[in-house]
Amino acid sequence: MARGATAKPRIKAERAGKDRGARHKPAQETADKRQSILDAALDEFAARGFADARLDDVARRAGVAKGTIYLYFRDKESLFQDLVRTRLSPLIGTIEAAAVRELPIRALVELIITTFVEEIYGTRRKDVIRLIISEGTRFPELAKFYYSEVIGRVLPMLRQRLRVAVERGELGNDALARFPQLLVAPALMAILWNGLFGRFEPLDVGALMRAHLALLFNDRGAS
Repeated sequence: MARGATAKPRIKAERAGKDRGARHKPAQETADKRQSILDAALDEFAARGFADARLDDVARRAGVAKGTIYLYFRDKESLFQDLVRTRLSPLIGTIEAAAVRELPIRALVELIITTFVEEIYGTRRKDVIRLIISEGTRFPELAKFYYSEVIGRVLPMLRQRLRVAVERGELGNDALARFPQLLVAPALMAILWNGLFGRFEPLDVGALMRAHLALLFNDRGAS
């Protein structure tokens, strides 16, 4: 009797475990399928541009029916928006968290530069930025979304931290505080340069950004 009483809870626990596993599997499959669609969309957008990319081709790359895309995304614009959210927004959160920790301004700038070189330029994320540069004027809603999700979060925070750095004497003048866009200007130039001219004269983006850092902080013997 005792053995039977012990067996019943064990059987129930095994069934519960199987139920959880069954629920987890569809959830994982859904996440994987969504990611496959996003990866395929980035390939299509990068190859054809936003205007010429077709959801039929995205579906073909992802190995799903076109109708499956609509289970996850309303339209091509919402698909692009989710690319920005999933690929870039987490990095913005990292930078925001670093700013809150009141790091010295040089450490914060080094973090931003390292994040760009390793996590943006060194990955497919750079293709999202390249798309905004090339398609933003034709599709102002995409540019507006990117501004609110990325630039609008980073720029005010940077401006405030740079102003404090000037007041503390960490920066020799207030140029960066007035124009924080200067901080990322070489990063955008690197994406444009290697996209257009990299096959003729490849640009060492890491070395470029280190040289930029040295110029910003007046390092002697910068190379």
